[in-house]
Amino acid sequence: MSDTSPERQTLSFDSDAGSKRSKFIAGGIAVLIGLWMGSGYIIPSDAPEEATVAPVAPKAVTVAVRGSRADSVTQVFVAEGQALPDRDTMVRAESGGEISEVLVAKGDVVEAGDLIARLSTTARDSDLARAREELNRAQREYDNAEALLNRGVSTVDRVSQARATLAAAQASVTTAEEALNNTEIRAPFPGRLEMLDISAGEFVSTGDEIARLVDNTPLTIQVQVPQQALKDIEEGQDAEVMFITGAEAQGKVQFVSSSASAETRTFTAEIRVENADGTIPAGISARVRIPTGETRAHFVSPAILSLDTNGTLGVKTVNDENKVVFNKIAIVRAQTDGIWIAGLPDETEIITIGQGFVNDGETVDPQPETGGEDGAEEQPMAGVPEIDELEETSTGEGQITGSAEAAQSERVE
Repeated sequence: MSDTSPERQTLSFDSDAGSKRSKFIAGGIAVLIGLWMGSGYIIPSDAPEEATVAPVAPKAVTVAVRGSRADSVTQVFVAEGQALPDRDTMVRAESGGEISEVLVAKGDVVEAGDLIARLSTTARDSDLARAREELNRAQREYDNAEALLNRGVSTVDRVSQARATLAAAQASVTTAEEALNNTEIRAPFPGRLEMLDISAGEFVSTGDEIARLVDNTPLTIQVQVPQQALKDIEEGQDAEVMFITGAEAQGKVQFVSSSASAETRTFTAEIRVENADGTIPAGISARVRIPTGETRAHFVSPAILSLDTNGTLGVKTVNDENKVVFNKIAIVRAQTDGIWIAGLPDETEIITIGQGFVNDGETVDPQPETGGEDGAEEQPMAGVPEIDELEETSTGEGQITGSAEAAQSERVE
């Protein structure tokens, strides 16, 4: 078989004369850019160099401050209590029988020994008469036995027996007289008859309750003292008592228990209040205020109070170096136009505006407050009475707070 395929030819490519032109153009452009960028290092620029800006220190926060000077405020223990009568007892029948007469009415005021009611005495009179006759007979027998003994015709045993019979007869007479006296029901002490549950013709037994007698002159106010306040309450301290009826009275602490209640862990204190005319009823609620000492406090608006990161209540002040100082405080007394607080220096600069924007130790720009709280006091809040009394909320247990005695004193510089 003969090879008829055509003969293979080798391909060859010739470079175009203009194909290298773009490479030269790109290279020239790169050289020109390089020369232009390097010219800044060789040829100085006519533009002025920018000045270096120095860091600016932050400006201190401006706050409003008010100078304040502490005043003396009397601390007072305040507690809710109940007025108890001096004596409260049930009058009982000492003997049984029919009520023959009632001489008083419920609500009457009686003196000690006054007759309340009288039982029928018919049976008692008969018993007393019989006992007296027996006494007379026993006396005669004793006299005869002694006379015969003196004449030598009687014995000592007969005389002793007659003496014993005479003693028994005397005891019977005493018992009958006592039973007759028990038919008269009398008041054991002065007071008011709060209950009289008998009427004429009614039969009562020995020990039955006849009446309730209450003596509320004086009154005893009983309050509970918490453990933490016990050290401030002593017997003999003066106390101010305000009753729920609006009446007020002065009293003295007459008793402080030395043993706490197992349920409440509080101590019982009793305040004696003279109630000579008996106008203050027993059993009503009362608020007791006992001065316990004095402390130094500042009068401020509640709006300036703040909390630190731990939730502690305090007030921010400015020291001599214009640095913020957080002062932990205690509220001594509260009233409608402000509060009295303790825990600040006697004289200090209190931050009144801007305290929420600064922290303890921060430098501030203090500026005097324009228009103080004194001016606000002259314009009382609408609908709020102007009072100078302590406003407390009580839960039944006492608390130490401040009195109103320093409310009118100078509050700010």
